[in-house]
Amino acid sequence: MRALNCFIDDVYNAQKILADGIVPADIVLESANYLGPCAGVSPRFGAWAHICGSDVVRDHNGQFFVLEDNLRVPSGVSYMIENREITKRVLPELFENYSILPVDDYPLKLYETLVALSPRARRRPNIVVLTPGIYNSAYFEHAYLAQGMGAELVEGIDLFVGDDDCVYMRTVDGPFRVDVIYRRINEDFMDPEALRADSVLGVPGLIRAWRAGRVAIANAPGAGVADDKVIYAFVPEMIQYYLKEKPLVKNVPTYLCMHDKDRDYVLNNLDKLVVKPANESGGYGIMVGPHSSRETHKKFVKLIEKDPRNYIAQPTLALSTAPTYVDGAIAPRHLDLRPFILQGKDSWVTPGGLTRVAMKEGSLVVNSSQGGGSKDTWIVESKS
Repeated sequence: MRALNCFIDDVYNAQKILADGIVPADIVLESANYLGPCAGVSPRFGAWAHICGSDVVRDHNGQFFVLEDNLRVPSGVSYMIENREITKRVLPELFENYSILPVDDYPLKLYETLVALSPRARRRPNIVVLTPGIYNSAYFEHAYLAQGMGAELVEGIDLFVGDDDCVYMRTVDGPFRVDVIYRRINEDFMDPEALRADSVLGVPGLIRAWRAGRVAIANAPGAGVADDKVIYAFVPEMIQYYLKEKPLVKNVPTYLCMHDKDRDYVLNNLDKLVVKPANESGGYGIMVGPHSSRETHKKFVKLIEKDPRNYIAQPTLALSTAPTYVDGAIAPRHLDLRPFILQGKDSWVTPGGLTRVAMKEGSLVVNSSQGGGSKDTWIVESKS
């Protein structure tokens, strides 16, 4: 995460990593996630992605890999907390004999991270959670975290930018200045004045207020430039470039279809690979080669040839499994782990995370939007 934040800050400012050829400039600057209005801004602490959910998997040899980093609007932390609450209620006796590190302090840690971002030196800055509204699939989480932090839950229509470039919340007592916005809407929809003109979810002038330093936004606009599965392939090089360190956890080997050699290999081995679009989320647009039909393979050949920049491929990992209660019986199901990382003044990682489970037998797709489930995950403190 430190390296990714260094990368984002560099991309919107000096662009040294591009000039040095470590990451090709065209795949960054021509990415749909690169936001021109963010150029020249450097948020407080150099942190752009304040909240990240990194997906970690383990293969059949027991080796861990980082599968991807979610830097735009990572979700699922409320399920992590609720899973722990349910486990405590159903199996309280298990907690008597083990020192299990807590995860229910996440709202407090998130609040502390957001407080440190405030442009005004106040003991209790005014923090709001910006939601797309009740029809969003993660609305429960937006409300849950707002309540847990004692923050206001707002929609775009509740906010406006004043003539002084400050952001205000509409209340029955009149305008109320906002210091920090924890956004849960996609960055493209944040500001119809600077980004998508057809957005009805955002706040006109919000980017202008952010650029002027009158309001902090987490995650910052533009953080999505590093949330690209093509950019993911270069993260080990970023770690070496910015931190002078080697990655502690490996990436999954990745083939970039924009490169002729990689594309030829992918097109000739679709039955062995997992093919992913660069900017989709929620498990959409993925093809798991060994589990797909010939017709699907042919479809992806056309998609890759039409837009090679938009596709990557990875070996089909034999993901680890865990015993799972399905249809009245215990059976093995594939899973991954999403720990949540907070970064601002300090860095903090959840002592646990959201373990996502593919409920269908043999499936490798664990996303809740694709029918996946979840498990409580323990980090047990050593008695020594």
